[in-house]
Amino acid sequence: MITQLQRFDKVAYKCSTLTTKSYSTSFSLGTRLLSRNIRKHIYAIYGFVRFADEIVDTFHEHDKKTLLENFKNDTYRAIEQKISLNPILHSFQKTVNEFRIDRELIDIFLKSMEMDLHKKKYNHVEYDSYILGSAEVVGLMCLKVFCNGDENLYNALKDYAMKLGAAFQKINFLRDLKADYEGMGRVYFPDIDMTTFNNYTKKEIEKDIERDFESGLIGIKKLPKNSRLGVFVAYTYYRSLFNKVRSTPAETIREKRIRINNLYKYLLFTRCYVQHSLNVI
Repeated sequence: MITQLQRFDKVAYKCSTLTTKSYSTSFSLGTRLLSRNIRKHIYAIYGFVRFADEIVDTFHEHDKKTLLENFKNDTYRAIEQKISLNPILHSFQKTVNEFRIDRELIDIFLKSMEMDLHKKKYNHVEYDSYILGSAEVVGLMCLKVFCNGDENLYNALKDYAMKLGAAFQKINFLRDLKADYEGMGRVYFPDIDMTTFNNYTKKEIEKDIERDFESGLIGIKKLPKNSRLGVFVAYTYYRSLFNKVRSTPAETIREKRIRINNLYKYLLFTRCYVQHSLNVI
């Protein structure tokens, strides 16, 4: 018999799970392949990140700066008080407190969301700062869960997790080049002029992503069994998306969003499962 508080916790985690499944087919499928005892915590991290991202990307008819400030204050209050009536923040604080996720990681992430409120073009320093906040520290939050208090393992895998998160984000930037520019007026890649974006520029960006991928895969192979398959699935999906983007001319990238259909996603995930079972990652 569960207590009423345990019931509330369960409802909160279900809200984060629903949020993940509603927004990202690929991420939710990968998360389902994590061990059951950590799955809900990754959903909680995704739900928190997704809601913050929605504030800066979607709620154009509202005061986004105030919404984000309120969300930030509510987040810290939830972590300190160990409760929130916002189910997304309640599940997130539970995960933060259980796995001792560093406050600094949350600070850096929210700072990157604040950058989206006013930044339209990024120089190299700002770009690196944004990648750190929007992607690399999110990977570190997840790594805290995967390592479950093993600080030596966390420190050994930290750089790899950051590189993998960076690779994922940079591919998103390439895939969403048109939407970010036309819908938000944003150009994340430094020194990029969208009117002259060409194959040479695209290839230089791809070289950088390739290096991140190579480093990220090394880290995946060293992950605990509880998370290796799920993260490998995410890697394989983004690697396939990257290959499709890489084979697409720059002028096409400027005009449409590159996608991988759901059937092919399921085929990729099946292949990952077989590879993992045969220990050939």
